[in-house]
Amino acid sequence: MSTRTPIGIGLIGVGRHGIRYARHIIEDVSGAALIAACRRHPERPLELPGGERIHLYGDPRRLIDDPSVDVVVVVMPPIFNREIGLLAIQAGKPVLIEKPLAAFHADAQALEEAADNAAIPLMTAQTLRFDPVIQTLRERRGMIGSVRELVLTSHLDTQSRGADHADGYGKRGALLEFGVHMFDLVRFVTEDEIREIRCTMNMAPSAAPESSASVRLVTEGGIHGDIDIARVQAGRVGQAKMIGSAGVLTGDWIQRRVQLDDGGDQPREWSIPSIPTVVATLSAFLEAVVNRQPMPVTGRDGCRAVEIAEACYRSAEAGGAAVTLPLRT
Repeated sequence: MSTRTPIGIGLIGVGRHGIRYARHIIEDVSGAALIAACRRHPERPLELPGGERIHLYGDPRRLIDDPSVDVVVVVMPPIFNREIGLLAIQAGKPVLIEKPLAAFHADAQALEEAADNAAIPLMTAQTLRFDPVIQTLRERRGMIGSVRELVLTSHLDTQSRGADHADGYGKRGALLEFGVHMFDLVRFVTEDEIREIRCTMNMAPSAAPESSASVRLVTEGGIHGDIDIARVQAGRVGQAKMIGSAGVLTGDWIQRRVQLDDGGDQPREWSIPSIPTVVATLSAFLEAVVNRQPMPVTGRDGCRAVEIAEACYRSAEAGGAAVTLPLRT
Protein backbone atom coordinates (compact mmCIF):
# COMPACT_ATOMS: atom_id res chain seq x y z
CA MET A 1 0.00 0.00 0.00
CA SER A 2 1.23 3.51 -0.73
CA THR A 3 2.21 5.86 2.11
CA ARG A 4 0.08 8.66 0.68
CA THR A 5 -2.25 10.48 3.08
CA PRO A 6 -5.22 10.28 3.15
CA ILE A 7 -5.83 6.58 2.51
CA GLY A 8 -7.70 6.04 -0.74
CA ILE A 9 -10.82 3.91 -0.26
CA GLY A 10 -12.57 2.06 -3.05
CA LEU A 11 -16.16 1.16 -2.17
CA ILE A 12 -17.82 -1.71 -4.01
CA GLY A 13 -21.59 -1.54 -3.60
CA VAL A 14 -23.57 1.66 -3.03
CA GLY A 15 -27.04 0.28 -2.42
CA ARG A 16 -29.13 1.03 0.67
CA HIS A 17 -26.39 0.00 3.10
CA GLY A 18 -23.42 0.86 0.90
CA ILE A 19 -24.51 4.47 0.58
CA ARG A 20 -24.34 4.72 4.38
CA TYR A 21 -20.71 3.61 4.18
CA ALA A 22 -20.07 6.20 1.48
CA ARG A 23 -21.61 9.01 3.49
CA HIS A 24 -19.67 8.07 6.63
CA ILE A 25 -16.38 7.83 4.74
CA ILE A 26 -16.93 11.30 3.30
CA GLU A 27 -18.26 13.01 6.42
CA ASP A 28 -17.07 11.15 9.51
CA VAL A 29 -13.89 9.12 8.93
CA SER A 30 -10.61 10.97 9.30
CA GLY A 31 -7.43 10.12 7.45
CA ALA A 32 -9.23 8.61 4.47
CA ALA A 33 -10.95 9.67 1.26
CA LEU A 34 -13.53 7.93 -0.89
CA ILE A 35 -11.61 7.77 -4.16
CA ALA A 36 -13.80 5.39 -6.17
CA ALA A 37 -17.06 3.49 -6.01
CA CYS A 38 -18.50 0.63 -8.02
CA ARG A 39 -22.17 0.38 -8.89
CA ARG A 40 -24.41 -1.32 -11.42
CA HIS A 41 -25.05 1.97 -13.25
CA PRO A 42 -21.84 4.00 -13.08
CA GLU A 43 -23.34 6.66 -15.34
CA ARG A 44 -25.52 7.78 -12.43
CA PRO A 45 -23.65 10.18 -10.08
CA LEU A 46 -23.62 9.58 -6.35
CA GLU A 47 -26.14 11.82 -4.57
CA LEU A 48 -23.63 12.82 -1.91
CA PRO A 49 -21.63 15.94 -1.06
CA GLY A 50 -18.51 15.81 -3.19
CA GLY A 51 -19.93 12.86 -5.13
CA GLU A 52 -18.84 14.41 -8.42
CA ARG A 53 -15.18 13.87 -7.41
CA ILE A 54 -15.61 10.11 -6.86
CA HIS A 55 -14.61 7.95 -9.81
CA LEU A 56 -17.42 5.52 -10.62
CA TYR A 57 -16.86 2.04 -12.05
CA GLY A 58 -19.24 -0.63 -13.24
CA ASP A 59 -16.68 -3.44 -12.91
CA PRO A 60 -15.21 -4.32 -9.48
CA ARG A 61 -11.97 -5.50 -11.10
CA ARG A 62 -11.31 -2.06 -12.57
CA LEU A 63 -11.88 -0.35 -9.23
CA ILE A 64 -9.53 -2.77 -7.47
CA ASP A 65 -6.88 -2.20 -10.14
CA ASP A 66 -7.11 1.59 -9.75
CA PRO A 67 -3.67 2.62 -8.34
CA SER A 68 -5.25 5.41 -6.29
CA VAL A 69 -7.29 2.84 -4.33
CA ASP A 70 -5.29 1.70 -1.29
CA VAL A 71 -7.96 -0.36 0.48
CA VAL A 72 -11.21 -1.96 -0.66
CA VAL A 73 -14.53 -1.93 1.20
CA VAL A 74 -17.16 -4.40 -0.02
CA VAL A 75 -20.86 -3.83 0.77
CA MET A 76 -22.50 -6.25 -1.63
CA PRO A 77 -24.98 -9.12 -1.33
CA PRO A 78 -22.81 -11.86 0.23
CA ILE A 79 -23.18 -14.23 -2.73
CA PHE A 80 -20.67 -11.96 -4.53
CA ASN A 81 -18.18 -11.58 -1.66
CA ARG A 82 -15.96 -14.53 -2.52
CA GLU A 83 -15.24 -13.39 -6.07
CA ILE A 84 -14.73 -9.72 -5.17
CA GLY A 85 -12.76 -10.43 -2.01
CA LEU A 86 -10.40 -12.77 -3.82
CA LEU A 87 -9.76 -10.12 -6.48
CA ALA A 88 -8.78 -7.60 -3.79
CA ILE A 89 -6.56 -10.14 -2.02
CA GLN A 90 -4.86 -11.09 -5.30
CA ALA A 91 -4.24 -7.39 -5.94
CA GLY A 92 -2.55 -7.13 -2.53
CA LYS A 93 -5.07 -4.65 -1.13
CA PRO A 94 -6.49 -4.80 2.41
CA VAL A 95 -10.20 -5.51 2.31
CA LEU A 96 -13.13 -4.89 4.64
CA ILE A 97 -16.21 -7.01 3.84
CA GLU A 98 -19.63 -6.23 5.29
CA LYS A 99 -21.14 -9.15 7.21
CA PRO A 100 -21.83 -11.90 6.53
CA LEU A 101 -18.40 -12.65 5.13
CA ALA A 102 -20.06 -14.97 2.59
CA ALA A 103 -23.35 -16.71 1.95
CA PHE A 104 -21.83 -20.19 2.39
CA HIS A 105 -19.17 -21.59 4.66
CA ALA A 106 -16.99 -22.90 1.81
CA ASP A 107 -16.82 -19.38 0.33
CA ALA A 108 -15.95 -17.83 3.69
CA GLN A 109 -13.19 -20.43 4.14
CA ALA A 110 -11.78 -19.61 0.72
CA LEU A 111 -11.55 -15.93 1.64
CA GLU A 112 -9.98 -16.60 5.02
CA GLU A 113 -7.40 -18.99 3.59
CA ALA A 114 -6.50 -16.75 0.64
CA ALA A 115 -5.95 -13.74 2.91
CA ASP A 116 -3.86 -15.77 5.35
CA ASN A 117 -1.73 -17.32 2.59
CA ALA A 118 -1.12 -13.95 0.95
CA ALA A 119 -0.68 -12.10 4.28
CA ILE A 120 -3.27 -9.54 3.18
CA PRO A 121 -5.40 -7.89 5.91
CA LEU A 122 -9.02 -9.09 5.77
CA MET A 123 -11.63 -7.74 8.17
CA THR A 124 -15.26 -8.72 8.55
CA ALA A 125 -17.58 -5.82 9.38
CA GLN A 126 -19.36 -7.38 12.35
CA THR A 127 -20.40 -3.86 13.33
CA LEU A 128 -22.36 -4.83 16.45
CA ARG A 129 -19.07 -5.61 18.22
CA PHE A 130 -18.39 -1.87 18.22
CA ASP A 131 -21.66 -0.93 19.93
CA PRO A 132 -20.88 0.47 23.41
CA VAL A 133 -23.62 -1.75 24.90
CA ILE A 134 -21.79 -4.85 23.67
CA GLN A 135 -18.43 -3.45 24.73
CA THR A 136 -19.83 -2.80 28.23
CA LEU A 137 -21.23 -6.34 28.47
CA ARG A 138 -17.85 -7.81 27.62
CA GLU A 139 -15.96 -5.52 30.01
CA ARG A 140 -18.30 -6.20 32.97
CA ARG A 141 -18.80 -9.91 32.42
CA GLY A 142 -16.62 -10.69 35.42
CA MET A 143 -19.14 -8.99 37.73
CA ILE A 144 -21.49 -12.00 37.46
CA GLY A 145 -18.96 -14.75 38.15
CA SER A 146 -18.68 -17.65 35.72
CA VAL A 147 -21.17 -17.39 32.84
CA ARG A 148 -23.59 -20.31 32.71
CA GLU A 149 -26.28 -19.20 30.26
CA LEU A 150 -26.61 -16.72 27.42
CA VAL A 151 -29.89 -15.54 25.89
CA LEU A 152 -29.82 -13.43 22.72
CA THR A 153 -32.84 -11.87 21.00
CA SER A 154 -32.76 -10.06 17.67
CA HIS A 155 -36.03 -8.94 16.07
CA LEU A 156 -35.86 -6.58 13.10
CA ASP A 157 -38.69 -4.87 11.25
CA THR A 158 -39.75 -6.45 8.00
CA GLN A 159 -38.46 -4.32 5.14
CA SER A 160 -39.51 -3.97 1.54
CA ARG A 161 -36.83 -5.61 -0.58
CA GLY A 162 -36.23 -6.21 -4.24
CA ALA A 163 -37.34 -9.40 -5.96
CA ASP A 164 -33.73 -10.57 -6.21
CA HIS A 165 -32.85 -9.89 -2.55
CA ALA A 166 -33.01 -13.55 -1.51
CA ASP A 167 -30.77 -14.52 -4.43
CA GLY A 168 -28.03 -12.31 -2.98
CA TYR A 169 -28.12 -14.39 0.20
CA GLY A 170 -28.10 -17.75 -1.56
CA LYS A 171 -31.87 -18.16 -0.96
CA ARG A 172 -31.27 -17.85 2.79
CA GLY A 173 -33.12 -15.47 5.10
CA ALA A 174 -33.10 -13.77 8.51
CA LEU A 175 -30.60 -16.11 10.13
CA LEU A 176 -27.91 -15.23 7.59
CA GLU A 177 -28.98 -11.61 7.07
CA PHE A 178 -28.67 -10.51 10.70
CA GLY A 179 -28.51 -13.67 12.79
CA VAL A 180 -24.76 -13.85 12.15
CA HIS A 181 -24.45 -10.86 14.48
CA MET A 182 -25.74 -13.11 17.27
CA PHE A 183 -23.36 -15.94 16.43
CA ASP A 184 -20.45 -13.53 16.47
CA LEU A 185 -21.64 -12.10 19.80
CA VAL A 186 -21.63 -15.54 21.43
CA ARG A 187 -17.93 -15.82 20.65
CA PHE A 188 -17.15 -12.16 21.40
CA VAL A 189 -18.84 -11.71 24.79
CA THR A 190 -18.03 -15.18 26.17
CA GLU A 191 -14.60 -15.63 24.52
CA ASP A 192 -15.68 -19.25 23.97
CA GLU A 193 -16.45 -21.40 20.93
CA ILE A 194 -19.73 -23.15 20.14
CA ARG A 195 -19.48 -26.94 20.35
CA GLU A 196 -23.01 -28.03 19.44
CA ILE A 197 -26.05 -26.36 17.91
CA ARG A 198 -29.71 -27.16 17.28
CA CYS A 199 -31.96 -25.00 15.13
CA THR A 200 -35.54 -24.84 13.91
CA MET A 201 -36.96 -22.36 11.39
CA ASN A 202 -40.38 -21.29 10.23
CA MET A 203 -39.44 -22.33 6.68
CA ALA A 204 -37.44 -25.33 5.55
CA PRO A 205 -34.07 -24.05 4.25
CA SER A 206 -34.59 -25.61 0.84
CA ALA A 207 -38.15 -24.24 0.45
CA ALA A 208 -37.93 -20.48 1.02
CA PRO A 209 -35.89 -17.91 2.98
CA GLU A 210 -36.75 -18.12 6.68
CA SER A 211 -38.11 -15.13 8.58
CA SER A 212 -37.58 -16.64 12.05
CA ALA A 213 -35.26 -19.13 13.69
CA SER A 214 -34.78 -20.57 17.16
CA VAL A 215 -31.30 -21.73 18.11
CA ARG A 216 -30.04 -23.70 21.12
CA LEU A 217 -26.32 -24.12 21.65
CA VAL A 218 -23.61 -25.33 24.00
CA THR A 219 -20.10 -23.88 24.06
CA GLU A 220 -16.83 -25.69 24.61
CA GLY A 221 -16.78 -24.28 28.13
CA GLY A 222 -20.27 -25.57 28.92
CA ILE A 223 -22.28 -22.35 28.52
CA HIS A 224 -25.84 -23.00 27.33
CA GLY A 225 -27.35 -20.49 24.95
CA ASP A 226 -30.68 -19.64 23.34
CA ILE A 227 -31.02 -17.34 20.34
CA ASP A 228 -34.30 -15.95 18.98
CA ILE A 229 -34.06 -14.41 15.50
CA ALA A 230 -37.08 -12.98 13.69
CA ARG A 231 -38.39 -10.53 11.15
CA VAL A 232 -41.39 -8.77 12.72
CA GLN A 233 -44.03 -6.28 11.61
CA ALA A 234 -43.23 -4.00 14.55
CA GLY A 235 -41.40 -4.06 17.86
CA ARG A 236 -37.67 -4.13 17.20
CA VAL A 237 -35.71 -5.98 19.89
CA GLY A 238 -31.97 -6.33 20.48
CA GLN A 239 -30.98 -7.85 23.79
CA ALA A 240 -28.30 -10.03 25.35
CA LYS A 241 -28.70 -11.60 28.80
CA MET A 242 -25.77 -13.29 30.51
CA ILE A 243 -26.62 -15.44 33.52
CA GLY A 244 -23.70 -16.15 35.81
CA SER A 245 -22.95 -17.79 39.14
CA ALA A 246 -23.11 -14.40 40.91
CA GLY A 247 -25.76 -12.46 38.98
CA VAL A 248 -27.35 -11.49 35.69
CA LEU A 249 -26.03 -8.92 33.22
CA THR A 250 -28.41 -7.66 30.54
CA GLY A 251 -27.61 -5.40 27.62
CA ASP A 252 -30.20 -3.79 25.34
CA TRP A 253 -28.78 -2.09 22.26
CA ILE A 254 -32.20 -0.77 21.21
CA GLN A 255 -33.12 0.78 24.59
CA ARG A 256 -29.45 1.72 25.13
CA ARG A 257 -28.94 0.33 28.62
CA VAL A 258 -27.02 -2.28 30.58
CA GLN A 259 -28.40 -3.71 33.82
CA LEU A 260 -26.70 -5.74 36.55
CA ASP A 261 -28.74 -7.80 39.03
CA ASP A 262 -26.34 -9.25 41.58
CA GLY A 263 -28.87 -9.98 44.32
CA GLY A 264 -28.76 -6.52 45.91
CA ASP A 265 -31.76 -4.42 46.87
CA GLN A 266 -31.91 -2.75 43.46
CA PRO A 267 -30.39 -3.73 40.12
CA ARG A 268 -27.74 -1.34 38.88
CA GLU A 269 -28.39 0.23 35.51
CA TRP A 270 -26.25 2.25 33.11
CA SER A 271 -27.49 4.33 30.19
CA ILE A 272 -25.24 3.78 27.20
CA PRO A 273 -24.83 6.37 24.43
CA SER A 274 -25.36 5.43 20.82
CA ILE A 275 -22.58 5.73 18.27
CA PRO A 276 -22.52 5.11 14.50
CA THR A 277 -21.02 1.62 14.51
CA VAL A 278 -20.16 1.78 10.81
CA VAL A 279 -17.85 4.72 11.56
CA ALA A 280 -16.24 2.81 14.44
CA THR A 281 -15.79 -0.23 12.20
CA LEU A 282 -14.23 1.74 9.36
CA SER A 283 -11.94 3.63 11.74
CA ALA A 284 -10.76 0.42 13.42
CA PHE A 285 -10.05 -1.15 10.02
CA LEU A 286 -8.05 1.83 8.78
CA GLU A 287 -6.11 2.14 12.05
CA ALA A 288 -5.11 -1.53 11.86
CA VAL A 289 -4.01 -1.11 8.23
CA VAL A 290 -1.93 2.01 8.93
CA ASN A 291 -0.29 0.55 12.04
CA ARG A 292 0.12 -2.91 10.51
CA GLN A 293 -1.78 -4.46 13.39
CA PRO A 294 -4.06 -7.53 13.38
CA MET A 295 -7.58 -6.83 12.23
CA PRO A 296 -9.98 -6.24 15.17
CA VAL A 297 -12.51 -8.59 13.53
CA THR A 298 -10.57 -11.12 11.48
CA GLY A 299 -11.42 -13.18 8.45
CA ARG A 300 -11.53 -16.15 10.80
CA ASP A 301 -14.13 -14.38 12.95
CA GLY A 302 -16.28 -13.79 9.89
CA CYS A 303 -15.76 -17.34 8.67
CA ARG A 304 -16.69 -18.74 12.07
CA ALA A 305 -19.99 -16.80 12.12
CA VAL A 306 -20.90 -18.15 8.68
CA GLU A 307 -19.90 -21.66 9.77
CA ILE A 308 -22.28 -21.43 12.74
CA ALA A 309 -25.05 -20.26 10.41
CA GLU A 310 -24.29 -23.19 8.11
CA ALA A 311 -24.61 -25.56 11.08
CA CYS A 312 -28.02 -24.03 11.84
CA TYR A 313 -29.25 -24.68 8.30
CA ARG A 314 -28.02 -28.26 8.47
CA SER A 315 -29.76 -28.75 11.81
CA ALA A 316 -33.02 -27.28 10.52
CA GLU A 317 -32.90 -29.52 7.46
CA ALA A 318 -32.57 -32.48 9.84
CA GLY A 319 -35.59 -31.43 11.91
CA GLY A 320 -33.63 -29.67 14.64
CA ALA A 321 -31.06 -32.43 15.18
CA ALA A 322 -27.79 -31.56 16.92
CA VAL A 323 -24.89 -30.50 14.72
CA THR A 324 -21.34 -30.51 16.05
CA LEU A 325 -18.83 -27.75 15.36
CA PRO A 326 -16.42 -27.32 13.72
CA LEU A 327 -18.17 -28.60 10.61
CA ARG A 328 -16.79 -31.37 8.49
CA THR A 329 -16.94 -30.67 4.79
